[in-house]
Amino acid sequence: METPVPIESRLPDVGTTIFTVMSRLAQACGAINLSQGFPDFSPDPALAAAVAEAIAAGHNQYPPMAGLPTLREAIARKLEVEYGAQYDAESEITVTAGATQALFTAIAALVRPGDEVIVFEPAYDAYGPAVRLQGGELRSVALHAPDWRPDWTAFKAALSPRTRLVIVNTPHNPTGSVWPQEDMQQLAALLDGSRVCVLADEVYEHMVFDGAAHQSVARHPALACRAIGVSSFGKTYHVTGWKVGYVFGPAALMAEFRKVHQFNVFTVNSPAQAAFVSVAGRPETWRGLAAFYQAKRDRLRTQLAASHFRLLPCAGTYFQLVDYRAISDLPDTAFAEWLTREAGVAAIPVSVFSRVPRSEGLVRLCFAKQDATLDAAAARLAAL
Repeated sequence: METPVPIESRLPDVGTTIFTVMSRLAQACGAINLSQGFPDFSPDPALAAAVAEAIAAGHNQYPPMAGLPTLREAIARKLEVEYGAQYDAESEITVTAGATQALFTAIAALVRPGDEVIVFEPAYDAYGPAVRLQGGELRSVALHAPDWRPDWTAFKAALSPRTRLVIVNTPHNPTGSVWPQEDMQQLAALLDGSRVCVLADEVYEHMVFDGAAHQSVARHPALACRAIGVSSFGKTYHVTGWKVGYVFGPAALMAEFRKVHQFNVFTVNSPAQAAFVSVAGRPETWRGLAAFYQAKRDRLRTQLAASHFRLLPCAGTYFQLVDYRAISDLPDTAFAEWLTREAGVAAIPVSVFSRVPRSEGLVRLCFAKQDATLDAAAARLAAL
């Protein structure tokens, strides 16, 4: 249907996200989908049963705007157990409709027209449009292979009197890098005395490998006092389609977050919240996740070790970057399409995670898959 109404787009250069594009192409080609970041296996049956029980028990209407009190209390216990941080369940924790909504709401609450927001690129593609929709201006600090560590000299140069927000993502999508304690301390030192807030995307918090510890902003009081942290039940419990996450932060920041949240989504899936109460405060339900995904990482890396792909380090998340330049000189987006159509494996081109054009010959593979899926995909990739 055509419309006679002229539309002046607020995001004229934004099309359909690459994750949708590649998953759609994978389905059309019958390819193995290692592109979009979701598991192809089921969650714990007990968690699924808990949702059915919650529905039967009457959790079918609006829960409180900030989330079920019992769930927020369980999240508060988790933050204290994991990071030694005390957050008030009533005023400093809010349940959200997934992490992307949480990120958008936080940006809408904190960023005003003309404010500058620093992002480390490559960066998750939802950050930039959310900032632009609020009239904010993005300032990028480039991360570089192979370790993708922040360049703190470049970061200091990016800071200005207009800087309002810094978006931090560790463990990092798409690179799989993990910030050590020193980087968090460096960030805290550079922001000391400023008006700058921090938005910490920590959705892969429990996927940190080789014995390292996740450096949540909650661990660092000098950052926690100016930060909203974001986590995801979907990532932690293999239920990305349930779209439930949460945020934590000082009461003053959370009050502003909730002002937007109540008119953005108002509240979140009631039976899923009730089900998460049964797991959110129990460390045994998340502490095995690092070993679980490390085994999948190692399985994929072992099978690709003798291939023509060069494997970059992967310290966390469930993503593995590979350099394909020994196979093709195509730009990464064209290579990802070729790989899907001709080799039957879908991947994500890394250039889409940067506003400044970068041509590094890298694609991202998701290893949150059944072993049989990984084995089949690795066999196809190793044959190239």
